[in-house]
Amino acid sequence: MQFSDSDKKLSNKDIKLIRSLSQKKFRAESGLFVVEGEKLVAEALDSDFEVVSVYRKSEIGDDAMKKISSLSTPSPILAVVRKREYSLEDIISGPVPHSHSTNEIIVALDGVSDPGNLGTIIRLCDWFGVKAVIASHSSVELYNPKTVQATMGSIFRVPVIYCDLSETLGEFGKDGYALYGTLLDGSPIGLENVSAIQSQCGSSIIVMGSESFGISHEIRDLIPASNRLLIPPYNPDSHSESLNVATATAIILSFFRLK
Repeated sequence: MQFSDSDKKLSNKDIKLIRSLSQKKFRAESGLFVVEGEKLVAEALDSDFEVVSVYRKSEIGDDAMKKISSLSTPSPILAVVRKREYSLEDIISGPVPHSHSTNEIIVALDGVSDPGNLGTIIRLCDWFGVKAVIASHSSVELYNPKTVQATMGSIFRVPVIYCDLSETLGEFGKDGYALYGTLLDGSPIGLENVSAIQSQCGSSIIVMGSESFGISHEIRDLIPASNRLLIPPYNPDSHSESLNVATATAIILSFFRLK
C-alpha cells in the first residue's frame, strides 16, 4: 500500500486530476477512483487495494476540500485509490466468505443501470456472504462515485467483474453451478422450494435483471423453468407491479440464506 498524507498544499494538477475522476472516461484512463468519508477511507486503507493518496480537510483546508469533493457537503477526508481488476479464475478459485455453508452463491446482474442499486446490491452481497458479483457490460460502472458511496465499503470485500454474461453463465454451468433467476412467470419463492435449493450439494448463481426490462431473453433461456423464481406480494391486493432490484435481491438472498 502506498499513499501520501502530506499534501497540505494541493496543487492545481492534483485538483484537476481528482476532479476528473468524477468522469468514467478519466477513471478508465488513469485506473483510479475516489472514495470520500471516514468509513470508506478507513475501509480502503484496511483492504488490499492500493491507496494512492489521502487528503484531510484539517490539512488542506475547507476551500481545497470543496474543490476536490463531489459531495454537496464535503467530508473530512478523501482518498484516491487504484482500481482492482478481478478475473473469472479469481472468483472460481477464491475463498468462500461464509465457511459455515457448503453452498456458494454468486449474484449475476443483467443490465442493472442505477449506480445506487448496484452499490446497495454489493453491500447486500457482503452481508449475506456472497462470493462474487458478475455483471453484464450493459450494467452501470462499479467505480461510479454514487456506486462507491452506496457500497459503504463493501466494494473492498466483494469481487465484481464485468463479462459477456451469457457466455460466463454457461461456463459456470459446466462447473456445476445451478442457475436461478427472478422472473414474473416464475414459481413463487417460499420455504418449500428454498429447502429444496439448500438441500442440493453445490453452488448457485442468482440472476437479477435490469430495473426497466428484467432479465433479457438471452439470459432467460439459460435458466431452467424449475429455477425461475417469483417474489409473491404479501398483500394480494397490492397494485405495485415490481420491486426495486436491490430490494428484490435482499429478499431473494434472505431466502437462500434461511437456516
